Amino acid sequence: MDQFGTMPDLLPEDIIQRAKRLNPALLCDGMKDMGIPMDGCMEAAIMPVNPDPNLYMVGTALTVETDHGDNFPIHVATYSASSGYVMVIDGKACQERPYFGDLIMGAAKAVGLEGMVVDGYCRDKAGCLELNFPVFSRGQLQRGVLKKNPGKINQPITCGGVPVKPGDLVAGGADGVTVVPREIIYQVLEKAEEKLVYEQNRDASIAAYMEAKAAGGPLPQLAPQWVLDLLEQQH
Repeated sequence: MDQFGTMPDLLPEDIIQRAKRLNPALLCDGMKDMGIPMDGCMEAAIMPVNPDPNLYMVGTALTVETDHGDNFPIHVATYSASSGYVMVIDGKACQERPYFGDLIMGAAKAVGLEGMVVDGYCRDKAGCLELNFPVFSRGQLQRGVLKKNPGKINQPITCGGVPVKPGDLVAGGADGVTVVPREIIYQVLEKAEEKLVYEQNRDASIAAYMEAKAAGGPLPQLAPQWVLDLLEQQH
């Protein structure tokens, strides 16, 4: 069936490991000024079901398109999947029904999915917490689902306002979900890693300032140099 695309190749392990050393915010920073909608940042309403800040999801996008709380294609995609993928579901922000609960979450974890993202609701929050499985949604809704239409699997979608293609990099954490187009991953990782070094240096500067202040000694410069340079340009 033409609405069922082939499973994308998993991203190379070196990409996955580099992304795991970053976070969704840094990956967005890596796409700044690259013409990517929202710098790859999904809408703020799509947040983790499990608030544990240490639960970080990174994987290769497996996409699903469905509507009206119909989870038949989500079942099909789950039982067709394998380790290393993140299921990203364009649920059209449906508000009348959820798309899945802890039974599908458990099955997804069992086949090796790294996590699930849905532009819509899920349910069974307590079960999700027990599974310790990364799920991102617009919230919880306890009503039953539909099981009817085939939807689309592994076709380009939009989820949370961001284009997602099968095979893209998907990262989710406490701040939300970021999608990096596969064709620019290496450029994005390089820029994100540069930003990480900058942030680590800023952390060191702040710590040095706090230590000097506590000791009552001379205070080092706290403001980043770019702030001082911009201030000087204003005068």
